[in-house]
Amino acid sequence: MRIRDLLAETFSAIRANRARSLLTILGIVIGISAVIAMTALIDGVKYAMVAQLGLNQSRLVMINAYPNGEPLQRSDLRQLEKGMTDYEFLTGTAGTSSSVSTGQVKLDGIYTNGVEDKYFVAMGSKFAEGRGFSEDEVDESALVAVVSQGLANKLWGQDADSVVGKSLSVGNDRYSVVGVLEDANGYTTGNETLYVPLSTFQTRIYNWGLDQVYGYAREGADLDTLGERTKSYLVSYYHLTGEDADGYVYIQTMKSMIDQLDSTMGAFQLLMTAVAGISLVVGGIGIMNMMLTNVTERIREIGLRKALGARRSDITRQFLLESVALCLVGGVFGILFGYLGAWALATLGSGLITSGMGMQITPVVTPSTVLLASGICIGIGLVFGYGPARRASRLDPVEALRYQ
Repeated sequence: MRIRDLLAETFSAIRANRARSLLTILGIVIGISAVIAMTALIDGVKYAMVAQLGLNQSRLVMINAYPNGEPLQRSDLRQLEKGMTDYEFLTGTAGTSSSVSTGQVKLDGIYTNGVEDKYFVAMGSKFAEGRGFSEDEVDESALVAVVSQGLANKLWGQDADSVVGKSLSVGNDRYSVVGVLEDANGYTTGNETLYVPLSTFQTRIYNWGLDQVYGYAREGADLDTLGERTKSYLVSYYHLTGEDADGYVYIQTMKSMIDQLDSTMGAFQLLMTAVAGISLVVGGIGIMNMMLTNVTERIREIGLRKALGARRSDITRQFLLESVALCLVGGVFGILFGYLGAWALATLGSGLITSGMGMQITPVVTPSTVLLASGICIGIGLVFGYGPARRASRLDPVEALRYQ
C-alpha cells in the first residue's frame, strides 16, 4: 500500500470518529502542554537571569577574602593586580545603610556603596544620564555621587528633567550627583542605591575595608583556572593554611554561577517533565484503548482487505499510522496550548517570581523542544499503537469476514 493511500485511509478513519478521537488525545494534549509550558518558562527564566548578569559580568571573578578575620584593603588589590596578570583590573566595594536627604525629602536605610572608578565597567552599568566616577575623584575622596534610577525617582520625583548637578546630603556632607544608572540589568525603581567613591566612603561614611572584590578577567581567560589561581595566590600571600584557607578565602566566577543555574534549572525541568510524563502515559493508554476499539469495529473491513491481497505489514502500518497521527494531532494542540499557557503563567506570575528584581520573563520555545515533543508523540503512537496494530494484522481473513 502506498504512503498516499495510507494517509488517506488514516485521516478518513479519524474524521469518521471525530468526537472519540478528540477525547482520546486529550491526555496527549495535557501532557505535551505541560512539557512545553514548563520548558518554555524554565528556559525563559534562565535566559532572563543570564541576560541580567550582562556580557561584562560573564568575565567577573568575585573574591571574598578576610585573611585572619580582616577585610582586604585597596593596597591589597594593587598587589593582587601585580601578581595576577590575567586580570585587566580588580575593583573593590564597601557598603552600609545611610540616611539620604535633599532638604525636601529624607530617606532612611538607603544602601550606600563605596566603589572605585572601574566598578561600573566591571558591572556593565549603563547610565540614564551623566557618568561614573573618574580615577581622580576616587583618589581625592571627592564629594560626588551616582544614584540608581529608583533612588532618583524617590528623591526628586519621576518627572524630574535632570538629576545630574543636583545635591544630596549624607550625614554632614553634601554630594553632587554626576550620574544616574539606568534600570537595566534586571532592577526596577524599587531598587534604591547610592554610590560614592570608595575613598570618600571610607573616610567620611564608614571606615572599613572591602566587603567585596571583583576581578575583571582578560578576554579569553579560563575563569575556572583563574579562580583557582587567585585563591592559591591569596592563600600564599597571607600564609593561610588548612581550614583558614577555606574559611577566609572564597572565590566564585560568573561561569560557575551560570553552570549552577543550568544544573538547578535542568533538575527542575526533569522533575516537571516526569510529572507531565504521567499524563502522557495516561494519554497513551487512551490511544491504545481507542485503537483496540477501532480494530474490533473494523474486523470485517480488515478481513476484506486481506481477502483482496493486503499483507500483514500493510494492516500493521495502517493502524500504526492512525495511532501516530492521533498523537501528532494531540502534540500540535499541546504545543500551541503549552506556549499560550507559558505566556499566561509568565504574565500572571512574574510579579511574584521576580518581586523586587523587575526581571521580565519571556517564554522560550526552542526548535529542539518542538522536536522533542514531536518525538514523544511519535514514540507514544508507536508504543501504544503497536499492540492493536499487531492484533489487527494477525486476524484470519475468513473468520474476520464472518464476524458480525
